[in-house]
Amino acid sequence: MGDIVVRLYNETPKHRDNFIKLVREGVYDGLLFHRVIKNFMIQGGDPNSRTAQPGQALGNGTLGYTIPAEFVEGLYHKKGALAAARQGDQVNPKKESSSCQFYIVQGEVWSVDKLRMFEQRSGKTFSDEQIKTYSTVGGTPFLDGDYTVFGEVVEGLDVVDKIAAVQCGAADRPVKDVTMKMTIIKK
Repeated sequence: MGDIVVRLYNETPKHRDNFIKLVREGVYDGLLFHRVIKNFMIQGGDPNSRTAQPGQALGNGTLGYTIPAEFVEGLYHKKGALAAARQGDQVNPKKESSSCQFYIVQGEVWSVDKLRMFEQRSGKTFSDEQIKTYSTVGGTPFLDGDYTVFGEVVEGLDVVDKIAAVQCGAADRPVKDVTMKMTIIKK
């Protein structure tokens, strides 16, 4: 559907190095964006998606390991954030990341009042920068501190929006497969 260029953060070296390794090995080539939710995110990287039949449930594939969480102040779920998917808290209390599954935030713009109410209800606190970003650019602030953000889209947010707009069926899987191919363009 187009090109998406991401920059990986040096502040999250375990996630950065794992992602680079998988891209170099061609692990992502031919995989699907298997979970797409408009105004939320597009998720891919399930190795089971390479040979998935239409309508097959996806999202549980792994490479057999996890990555320790790397929560870094100042790296948050703004629109275009690249973050690691993971299993839920009940089976993953350390919030360790999937070996291979990731998502890119599409999100939505939040009003300052809605953000302040969320802070009160959740106990989370947003910086002035986060408030400004979430109320102008948008994102998914409710994921902050729960999933590792390890990069961001620097070109191709329009492609993220195009993928997020595709028709989806059961389990938010696109009706027509959206595949990926990844290349490292600079180190």
